[in-house]
This record gives sequence, C-alpha cells and structure tokens, in this order.
Amino acid sequence: MSLKLLLYAFDWLPSVGGIQTVMMALANGLSEKPVDDDGEQIDVTLITQTAANGMRDSGLKFRVVRRPGLQALLNCIRSADIVHLAGPSLLPMGLSFVLGKKFVVEHHGYQSICPNGLLLFGAEQRLCPNHFMAANYGKCLECNSESTSGWSSFRLLILTFVRRWMTRRASVNLVPSRHIGTKIALPRTQVIYHGVASAGSDLISPDEEAAHPPERYAFIGRLVKEKGVDVLLRAAYQLSQKGYDFRLKIVGDGPERVPLENLAVELGLKQQTEFLGWMPVEAITNALAGTSTVVTPSLWEEVAPVVVLEQMMQGRLVIASDIGGLGETVDGFGLKFPVGDVDALESCMRRVIEDRVSIAELRTLAQHHAFAAYQESRMVEEHRSLYLKLAGRN
Repeated sequence: MSLKLLLYAFDWLPSVGGIQTVMMALANGLSEKPVDDDGEQIDVTLITQTAANGMRDSGLKFRVVRRPGLQALLNCIRSADIVHLAGPSLLPMGLSFVLGKKFVVEHHGYQSICPNGLLLFGAEQRLCPNHFMAANYGKCLECNSESTSGWSSFRLLILTFVRRWMTRRASVNLVPSRHIGTKIALPRTQVIYHGVASAGSDLISPDEEAAHPPERYAFIGRLVKEKGVDVLLRAAYQLSQKGYDFRLKIVGDGPERVPLENLAVELGLKQQTEFLGWMPVEAITNALAGTSTVVTPSLWEEVAPVVVLEQMMQGRLVIASDIGGLGETVDGFGLKFPVGDVDALESCMRRVIEDRVSIAELRTLAQHHAFAAYQESRMVEEHRSLYLKLAGRN
C-alpha cells in the first residue's frame, strides 16, 4: 500500500523563488523514487494557494490542487498519511492536528517567533533582538504598527502565539540550516539541508585561468530592502572611485527596483551596472556567463538561500553578509563581511580582483563542497527516510 504524502506550499509555481524550487524538486524526486524493492512509490499531492496562470499541471508526475476550498482541503488532509507544510500555515496545521495526522513543518522563515516573519524591527528594518521570544510584546506591536494599523499589528501578534503553539505539536520541525533550528527553538527539530540540481556543471580546476578584466559581479534575488542591494551599489561606487574596472549585473525585480536604479545613476554607476529584471532560472546561467562572483548582501537573517547553493555549484565565488543561515552556508567556502558594512564588502570585491590565484582555489573548494553536500538527490532521500519513519515503515 503506497504512502500518501500531502505537500502544502502556500506560494508555489508559477511564482519563482527558493521555496518553490525546493518543493518542486522534492515533489518530483519523491514521485520517481520507489519506497522499497517491490517498486512501491510515494503518492504525492501538492496543494497551493497560487493560481496556475497558464501553467499546465497535467504534465507533472504528481497531483496538484490549486486554491482548494475548506472541504477540499479537509478531504486531502484526511486521506493523507503524512502532511508536509512549507512554512507554518495555520489552517492546514490546525486541520492536521484535529484529524490526528502526523505533520511536518519546514521552516523557511521566522513566522513561529516573529509576527512579521523576518526578525527585522520597524520601518528602518533593523535586526530584531528577538523581542517575541523575550516576551517584549509591546515592541512587537510597536514594530508592526509602523507599517499597518494597531488592530492588524495586534492580530499578527496573537497569530504568532497560535502558530508557535501549533508548531510545538508538529511531528517534526524541519530546518534547512542549524542557525534557524537554534533560533526557533522548537521540539523535535531536524536539519535537512536544501539540495539543488547540478545542471551538468563541471568542476573547475585550481589552475583554471581567472576571468579577464573587467571583473564581473552579480546579485540574484528579489529587489526588496532586506536584500541589501543598496549596500552592494555603495560598495561598487567605492570600488570605482579607486579606479577598478568591473561590471555589475542585478538579476531580479521588486518594489525597490526603481529606487535602486536611481541610486546607481546618482552614484555614477550607470555604465558599469545592468538591471536585468526577473528571468526564469534556466535563463540566469546564460545571463551570468563570464561572471565569477555573486554578492548576497542581505540585511536579514537569511535561512538557507538556494541561490547561494546554485551559484557555488556552478563554480562562482559567493560574497555574503555574515548573518543567519547565509553566513553558515558560506563559512569557509566564500567571503563574508559584517551586515551592512560597505567598506568591508568593497574590500571583499577588491580582493577578487587583486588575489586571483587564491580566489580561484576558493571557488574550486566551494564547488567541490557544494557537489558533496547539496545534491538534490540527497535532499529527496533524507525526506523520504523521514516520511517512512513517521509512517512506521522504516
């Protein structure tokens, strides 16, 4: 008898992001992998609140249910052996609990310990010292009242209490980095690192000839304040003021795109900087041809950014803020700098230009590590083993 697995991803394809990429890989991998030697498979159903918008789900190897009503969601959960939630969504958690289902919550953010889910405080987006866990609830109300009404801020706070109560009753709380596991401090926490497809990349050799000038850097991600792209632009300005020749590509879109484009013009970086906008994952590799370095200057405690794993696997150096799961991932396999420190980031970017030999060796080391630790097949297999154990079949 096959194991019936329900994957719940509130946001999913055709929206594109790290969570969507991971859930797609997981659903595909589990649908292909036999549960045992007799060829029994896991029967995967994926539920999402994202509209298809032209995407054809019929060609997928698993069933997709989009925007189900309450009764349809209830029926799907009732028929499942295991429920896996990509984030602590209250309704499916509550229904799973009431129906006595074993449910797994995978934490891609801080919704179980922070009303806004980002651990950033106020309109200035400062790092939060974790006011909710310290029982400084007045600070939580103050933080969110700056961007919403007092009632909405109070509602967010109350829902955080409910969400935390529910996640404490999950069969397993899955985390993709040790950092977030420590931060959320929930019982029955297990680490399973994200995995990405290798895309046929060849390992680079230490003596590979380094990229010729001008040096090429890139940022990949949503253009929102917490991603810190303005820090990158200011560091690039300092680099240009010292006479270094380079190019910078910004891949992504979001509410901060126009302000960032204006900042690039203001800093005199229009000739060096290219804003490419959003593009599908398969197009990014071609867009970044000749780019040796990806910069991830996040201001918030990134959990485990998939884009970093992808770029390491493709042999690019990663320069990243030393914060959260991001700092954990890059530690020893890239360059790190203190959060928001423009001077330190400029120094890292300058090192890429001036110290090509050691940087090439670091790129090679990082790529070998990524191939060994972050293969998609490893991630799928570890999830599969977890489900079988919870179902009593392992």
